[in-house]
Amino acid sequence: QAAIGDALAIALLESRGFTALKFAELHPGGRLGAQLKFVGDLMHADDAIPLTKSGTRMAHAVVEMTSKGFGCIGVLNAAGRLIGIITDGDLRRHMTGLMDKTARQVMHAQPRTIRPDALAAEALGIMNDKKITCLFAVDDHNKPVGLIHIHDCLRAGVA
Repeated sequence: QAAIGDALAIALLESRGFTALKFAELHPGGRLGAQLKFVGDLMHADDAIPLTKSGTRMAHAVVEMTSKGFGCIGVLNAAGRLIGIITDGDLRRHMTGLMDKTARQVMHAQPRTIRPDALAAEALGIMNDKKITCLFAVDDHNKPVGLIHIHDCLRAGVA
């Protein structure tokens, strides 16, 4: 009888177009609601995003990177598109003459990114799988609109 009741409930929900995302809207504080949060709900935006231009000297890029506190900085081309990322690890790998280099010389090209309308659980999965701590959220033109850090996902209960 329980199985028949569950089947009827699911059939009714499907017929009314009730989805897991609608459930999350009604129960945002629950475990399922946390797992259905979007990157855009958790990401840091605007002036909180650590960004620099590709020709910027590393002396300035390190100051910007340190001031934002995420352990990385995005590198932009002249059109404002994300073309690279510099992490704390990149700084250690380029210690010799680091301050004389430009961001383009130190960056890792083609950083992992995510869309702001992707689920935060997907972002957490990518970060966990690739052993990285943050992802830039980009728009359709690969322009950064936010940054999501692994700790943002953990604080929100996504894990």
